[in-house]
Amino acid sequence: MHIPEFKLIDRIKTKTVLSGLSYLGGIGVQIVLRKFLGKKTVSLENSDKKSIIDNFHLLYEKSHKQTYDNTLWMGVNAMKCPLDLWIYQEILYQKKPDIIIETGTNKGGSSLFLASICDLINNGEIITIDFTMMENRPTHNRIHYLQGDSTAQSSIEKIKTLMEKINPNSDKKVMVILDDDHSQKHVLEEMEIYGKFVTKNQYLIVEDTSMGGHPVWPELIGGPMEAVHEYMKNHNGFEIDISKEKFLLTFNPNGYLIKKS
Repeated sequence: MHIPEFKLIDRIKTKTVLSGLSYLGGIGVQIVLRKFLGKKTVSLENSDKKSIIDNFHLLYEKSHKQTYDNTLWMGVNAMKCPLDLWIYQEILYQKKPDIIIETGTNKGGSSLFLASICDLINNGEIITIDFTMMENRPTHNRIHYLQGDSTAQSSIEKIKTLMEKINPNSDKKVMVILDDDHSQKHVLEEMEIYGKFVTKNQYLIVEDTSMGGHPVWPELIGGPMEAVHEYMKNHNGFEIDISKEKFLLTFNPNGYLIKKS
């Protein structure tokens, strides 16, 4: 949503000078009226902004059958907030990770989304692990499915072996997305394990930090957000990147961690 520039030469070429003057002139009059005659635009205090965002988030969660339960990528349920998916594609384009490790595959929609972006940038493969193997998950040459407990040593060894097979280079760039069991204990354990996989200037993304009353699912006592705060006490090589929350609504507040060292 923006006001286009007038650009006189282009207006002359396209014979839209009069329509441009009419449109932009009307907007200009409204701006002058607001400024000099006291017609104000809505001004929001920070507390108001947070309340609006939280209330919308609560509505979004309450309407889950309409919203994230019905968010599809190429026909496959991704179960994500589209605003976060947009951030993911920005990260993938900017950082171009060679390998993306995802815990919590579910139906495979988010894996397919990541693989599609990797196709567009011509780089990256996804290793995704879940305790269950659902039928009819999407097939894609960049997606590698594993079944197992994400924190089990056997699963970790499988991931290491597959990473070496996919890309044996020692300087490969690795990004991690955690979307498995959302209890604080499990998430913290995953962070301790998979934080070591993340390479410098890549992201460790902890999903659903909004659970546990931030602002949704207050019934969950201790969740991903608390795990992030506990983890950050002893891992100053990571920084929380608030800029990835620029669209205001995110399922992952404080969940975008970039590895600085």
